[in-house]
Parts: sequence; structure tokens; C-alpha cells
Amino acid sequence: MSAEAAVTPAEMVVSLLAQEIDDGAVVATGVASPLAILAIAVARATHAPGLTYLACVGSLDPDLPYLYPSSEDLGYLEGRSAEVTIPDLFDHARRGRVDTVFFGAAEVDALGRTNMTASGSLEKPRSKFPGVAGAATLRQWVRRPVLVVPRQSRRNLVPEVQVVTTRDERRPVKLISDLGVFELGAGGARLLARHPWVELDAIHERTGFPFQVEEPLPVTPLPDARTVSAIRAIDCRGLRDQLVGA
Repeated sequence: MSAEAAVTPAEMVVSLLAQEIDDGAVVATGVASPLAILAIAVARATHAPGLTYLACVGSLDPDLPYLYPSSEDLGYLEGRSAEVTIPDLFDHARRGRVDTVFFGAAEVDALGRTNMTASGSLEKPRSKFPGVAGAATLRQWVRRPVLVVPRQSRRNLVPEVQVVTTRDERRPVKLISDLGVFELGAGGARLLARHPWVELDAIHERTGFPFQVEEPLPVTPLPDARTVSAIRAIDCRGLRDQLVGA
């Protein structure tokens, strides 16, 4: 079996998210964030043992020995050094004390705007999405917001989001998907790298907006053995593979 076949798309995505976390950084997660929690646990187990984690369940620096199915599992209270409220999290972010937060979205466009609210319009929604949950302000306050689309398609990378839930016109934002890594912002979209199992033509087919391409286009490096080992140990039930890719 080749090295490319041995590493799954989910493991690639998680490793890339973990790389966005510096040692000593303050990171936070909201609800419905199992991939983000796994990435934080992997970063702590590998290159960032000094990170500080604010968990939405209400704990500061809980133990992260393995991944629970729910981001709000009370297991994430175990080993905490203190309790943290949601107002505490927003206060820290507003004061510039939170470095990294990962944001999901039902839709993203080339300008980096996201939709987590509804299809259709606010006045006449056709279907409701998970909701804002504070992301509109958090995204603008944290030092390094990162967008995550675990299953890239023309349904979620769209020409224009139907409802603008979050935006940040001041700075570009990185988007990590199961196909590659983009930078989005006021200047449009740029593909920074493709993953080893996908060619550029396939990325075009599964992207609903035009994008520029880095020349030459890098191929995302596979995660090292230590990172893969940490991912598989912490997520021993393989929940990651249910969340990423086709």
C-alpha cells in the first residue's frame, strides 16, 4: 500500500488543522466541532504541548485522551484546570486573547463570506442551517480564523452565499477542505495547494466559484508518522472518517 493510500482524507484535514495551532496559542471550539477538537488534541500531543484550550462545554484545558462523538460531551470536563463560560470566551476573544478558532459553514464564497443561517433568504427561508452561535463576531475578533469544509462540492463552495452569516473584509482567510487549501478574501479566491489524491481539474469541477492557482501548484505534504499515530490513537473509533470526504 502506498503512503498516499495509507493516509485518509480525514487524517490529512485533521493534520492541516492541527498545523494551524502554534505552541502556546489560545484556541477555542464551539458546538458541533469534533474535527476541531481532534485537531487540538493532536496538536497538544505533538508540536504544541503548551496550547491553551477553551472548550464550549465550559472547561479550560481539559484532558483530551480521545475524541467523543459530541463536542458537548461531559467527558470534556475531565482534568480541567478551571471552568469557562461562553461570555468568558467572547470576552477573551474581544480582547484579542484567542488565537485560533475553526469555523464550519453550509456555504462559502470566494470573498470568504459564509452562510450558516438558511437557504433562500432571511425573509423567506427554504430551510434552516445550524445557525450563527456567535461566529459572526468571533470570526472578526480571533487572530487566526480558519474555515473548514470537510466535503467540498459546488453546493458549499458557491458563487455567492444566500445569506451572509459571517464576513471579514479586512483580511483574507484560509479554507481547508478534503480536496485542497484555499485563501479567500476581497481579492477573490486562490488555490494554495491540492491534496495528493486529487487533480486540479477535479477541484475545478467541485468548486462553484472561479479561483486563481499558485504556480507551480504545491501538493499538500502527507502528515508525518507521529501525527498520524496521534490521530488514530485519540480517535480510535474512526469518527473522523464519517465527517470528511465522500
